[in-house]
Amino acid sequence: MIRPGTILILNGASSSGKTTLLRELQNRLDPPFLEAGIDKFIWMLPKRYLDRPLWDDVLGLAVQPGETGRWLFSGMHHAIAALSRQGICVVADHVLVEPCWVAQCAELFHELPAYLVGVRCPRDVLIERERSRQDRTLGQAAAQFPIVHAHGLYDVEVDTSECSPAECAEKITQRLHDSQPPSALKNLLSSSIP
Repeated sequence: MIRPGTILILNGASSSGKTTLLRELQNRLDPPFLEAGIDKFIWMLPKRYLDRPLWDDVLGLAVQPGETGRWLFSGMHHAIAALSRQGICVVADHVLVEPCWVAQCAELFHELPAYLVGVRCPRDVLIERERSRQDRTLGQAAAQFPIVHAHGLYDVEVDTSECSPAECAEKITQRLHDSQPPSALKNLLSSSIP
């Protein structure tokens, strides 16, 4: 049985399949999981913030957030924690390229039923997906690839190049139903985060 307030943080590079996986999880999980991830928060901004070059100057680049980006994602982390404390289940896509984001997630979520999910995909597959999508900044996935999983700890990991979205969602669902509580964020809190 899934605990009230369960959090799933899907961490992976751009074009790794997080959004497709998120939709698959929302379709299969009960109770309902609210989507409260990085894309939702970015699209809450006024349109002028979404136009380049303002995006680069204020929100930041693919691997280096600007001041507004840091503020926005800190707010996202606090909102996810607040939803969880109200018993609302949350699934959120994320790109943990900043060590301070990893540290903040560990601090805010370590006492909650929060699972850190690694969404992996080989670099060449990411680059090809990014090129074929035509709705992403080229080079973003390759820039994020070497650092997005640098913290190294997950409760469950999936590889979207090897498994279908349904298979990945099934692996995560099985992890939610096993008897072991999540531990990645607790372990990250007690370790030194680079």
